[in-house]
Amino acid sequence: MKVVFPKISIFIPVKNAASTIAKCIDGIKKQTLFKQTEVIIIDSGSTDNTIEILENYKFIRLYKIPPEDFSHGGTRNYGVSLAKGEFVVMTVQDAYPATDDWLEIMIKHFEDKKVVAVVGQQVTPHDKNKNPHQWYRPVSKARIIETYFEQPNSYIKLSGQEQDRAIFYDDVNTMYRKSTLLKLPFEEVMFGEDMLWIKNATEKGFKTIYDANSSVFHYHFLSYKYNYKINFTVLYYKFKIFNYIPKIEVNFKEYLLIIYRNFRFKTKLKWIFHNFAILHSQQKAYKKFKKEIKKGEQNLEKYFSENFSNVVQGKQKK
Repeated sequence: MKVVFPKISIFIPVKNAASTIAKCIDGIKKQTLFKQTEVIIIDSGSTDNTIEILENYKFIRLYKIPPEDFSHGGTRNYGVSLAKGEFVVMTVQDAYPATDDWLEIMIKHFEDKKVVAVVGQQVTPHDKNKNPHQWYRPVSKARIIETYFEQPNSYIKLSGQEQDRAIFYDDVNTMYRKSTLLKLPFEEVMFGEDMLWIKNATEKGFKTIYDANSSVFHYHFLSYKYNYKINFTVLYYKFKIFNYIPKIEVNFKEYLLIIYRNFRFKTKLKWIFHNFAILHSQQKAYKKFKKEIKKGEQNLEKYFSENFSNVVQGKQKK
């Protein structure tokens, strides 16, 4: 009897995913390429009924690690080592495919042997409990962008800001060539493993693709505290990886646009104040980051380790 190995391995790290994981797995089951797919899940200490839910899906390969062993880079490397597929998809417990050909769209790009990763987009569904200002409302044709520097040194010579803008990364929705992941594993970082990997791959002359046609639904409720933390964390890692500070400037016009959109979308007034808070927390994170870095990198490291030692976790609903 001929043994058929999966062509695609989907890896999902989980912890306390009971409210979302079934929707994620059910969306994978509907994929046109599901018969060529395996699902690998690593649980890092769930205390709800995540494990019981996963045990209902007999095709899932489930592994467990202690919570303290989790990191975005290291845990994904472990997942890659377990994969049997030629391609590895990275996604998360609270995302689910927007279309049934999600995998099919990405895998076609790998017909080009130079391509090592295909990055899709994440969008917000039109659910009443989700911020209507973030709902997916496309106004133009989905983009497909190729990133490839035939002479890698030309990428390396770019400024940090230019390097960042030249690439796309998102481990909520990316398919990788497994052979490349084995040669160039994720670095052992707590955050930003995707941006660092794509940067390193581009520096080595690999080709990556961004295809907005390949979408997953994904949403986190941006509370003031969470949005402040995630913005500060992104600023920190972009500074560490690209050696620049992305500017976050909020002007009065942006507040007026929120009011305009709220009436245009005919949504509840509470979303005006919610989105005002999002802007304010972004600006606060930027100002605080600038203040700490002005005192010196050693001071920044101290502040970050004291206040952001844990991986920032998002929420679906508040």
